[in-house]
Amino acid sequence: MEIFIQLTIAGLSNGAILALAALGFVLIYKASGVINFAQGQFLMIGAYVLWAAIVHWGLPWPVAIGLAMLSAIVLGLLVERLLLRPLVGQPVISVIMITIGLAALLDGVVLLVWGPNSSAFPAFIPSDSVSILGTEVAQNRLWAIGLVAVALVAFVLFFQRSKYGIAMRAVADDQQAALAMGISVHRVVALAWGLAGVTAVAAGMLVANLAGVSLDLKNFGLLVFPVVILGGLDSVPGVIVGGAVIGLLQQYSGFYLDPRLAELQITGTAELVPYVALVLILLIRPYGLFGQIRIERV
Repeated sequence: MEIFIQLTIAGLSNGAILALAALGFVLIYKASGVINFAQGQFLMIGAYVLWAAIVHWGLPWPVAIGLAMLSAIVLGLLVERLLLRPLVGQPVISVIMITIGLAALLDGVVLLVWGPNSSAFPAFIPSDSVSILGTEVAQNRLWAIGLVAVALVAFVLFFQRSKYGIAMRAVADDQQAALAMGISVHRVVALAWGLAGVTAVAAGMLVANLAGVSLDLKNFGLLVFPVVILGGLDSVPGVIVGGAVIGLLQQYSGFYLDPRLAELQITGTAELVPYVALVLILLIRPYGLFGQIRIERV
């Protein structure tokens, strides 16, 4: 029972961080229909900029976080303005290839600026253990869940109460109707990319606190795809459910399946299981658990 509780807390904390990163992916897709294959790189760059601001530049935490988020917003706006806006109306494959190329470019930038070595991330949340149902659990896991919950609530309030959030929802539902109401679609899409950068920095900060900063952070970002496919590409509640499911599947499979499959020389099930879930959900329910089903007649 003790191991099960520890695995559950670890899975929920990883799932919460994944949900936060996946939220930026969903925002971009809802606003513009673009599938951003560079979301993992956004997460990685946000973590590296924050790490450099604290360790090398000696900035205080609030200033460093603000600088990292500002850099992510600027990056998102530049990508939208310089790379994607000229491709409006072009084939979908062109946009997909742009985001894949962007991912490779950002990998090269990180490697050139910070090198291939991993580094410890300065802790900003307590890492001591607390007792839950008689089981010792690391506080940083609980803090990650709590901080992500606060961030998700803030985004929900933004979408429901602010005029920019309402404009984003209108564009997501019907771009032509939004244009008729005087809403600038280009401005909303740019806002979506900026917010995607913010969510990536927040997720990168939390995962780096648990695992350090390294090029492997982009692999954590790749788990965004199973999350959004499971929950639904255009569903904000879906990323919460998808993140929790994928995070738990990783922890449970890594502990319960790896020892049994090791005799067959099969390892790494924790990395494999999310993508098996991705394939299964595409076969059974292509629009995800909460995705909007669209039927087009041609």
